[in-house]
Amino acid sequence: MNRLSLTLSRGIARVTEAALGPYQTAVIRIGFAGTWLLFLLREFPHRQELYGPAGPWGWNLAKELTDDNHAFTALLWSDGQLWFECCYALAILAAAALLLGWRTRTASLLFMLGVLSLQNRSVFVGDGGDNVLHLMAIYLVFTRCGQVWSLDARRAARGAAARARGERVPADRVGPLLWAVLGLALGTATLTGRFGNGWLIPALLWTAWAALGLWWAVGRRTAWHEPRILLDVIANVLHNGALVVIMAEACLIYATAGWYKIQGSRWQDGTAVYYPLHLDYFSPWPGLADLMSSSGTIMMVVAYGTVMVQVAFPFTLFNRRVKNVLLVLMMFEHAVIAVVLGLPFFSLAMITADAVFLPTSFLRRLGALAARARGRLGRRGTRAVPPPRSSEESTADHVGFTA
Repeated sequence: MNRLSLTLSRGIARVTEAALGPYQTAVIRIGFAGTWLLFLLREFPHRQELYGPAGPWGWNLAKELTDDNHAFTALLWSDGQLWFECCYALAILAAAALLLGWRTRTASLLFMLGVLSLQNRSVFVGDGGDNVLHLMAIYLVFTRCGQVWSLDARRAARGAAARARGERVPADRVGPLLWAVLGLALGTATLTGRFGNGWLIPALLWTAWAALGLWWAVGRRTAWHEPRILLDVIANVLHNGALVVIMAEACLIYATAGWYKIQGSRWQDGTAVYYPLHLDYFSPWPGLADLMSSSGTIMMVVAYGTVMVQVAFPFTLFNRRVKNVLLVLMMFEHAVIAVVLGLPFFSLAMITADAVFLPTSFLRRLGALAARARGRLGRRGTRAVPPPRSSEESTADHVGFTA
């Protein structure tokens, strides 16, 4: 009984004292924000046909659909061209801000609004990768995804270093200004009835807005030690819960995909991979597709291997070595899909979802390699522009800080 109580208390302390998986959540933040940003930039010339008010899926049809399913999309607040262009530009800026880790709490909310607004505007132009991005954009709101590899972490580390040297850290002016502007926009949208009959998204936005204001107010009072600890515990619990949900979602995607494949006759006889290789829509490299499909043995091995990996993956999480091997296989499979079938954004979304299971040691080494590469480039760039940065600033660039 004592052992059980001790184990339970340790588990509770682990969940509440720290936001787990800082490197994994940073990879998810960078991966999904980068995927969405690249998609928006690539489709910029075709944005009118995909999401514009005069596109094939007209504004009136989209309005009728969202009135029925209560899906959120800010694009239907107005059928004007200027409003559409502003929403599309804000979606790009929010994705870039989240990618860089600038004001990650606010950026994650704006990123979610951008994803939901565009995807719910035209629900027939997405694929499986868009569905994954749709869900992960919501989950990211609850994570503390700016702990490492972000501008927020750099700013916090520099502030901590300055306080350690006894220097005065200037007050943050951007955060309160951004909070006030977003509060004004949220209040205007609520009072004018823009959210319609849906309640989930406005409730989430108002809760997040109030929490950000409370966090800022408590952080300014050095004597409010206990409230600050309480808020930190709540944030850690939400982060860790969202991280578990993200991991469960990835397992569910692979498990359902694998078990549904087993029921298909084409997957049972090993010919399922052959057919998409010969569809014009999925053949950006016909020569490569012909080369791969020329061997029936290769097609059968790929089909059976895909099913086995997807079905087995959730059960391998209890064995680190086997899990890492399957992770490599799945990421390689998605990279092949990106090239052979011409589905780069689907593959990027799935690879990013897989990254939540990557070992922390590997991610740290990856971050160290990136830091060294950036340092070499920085030294080359500063040879012509002396003097170099101070040692304190260089050290702060690589220090992770709980955002």
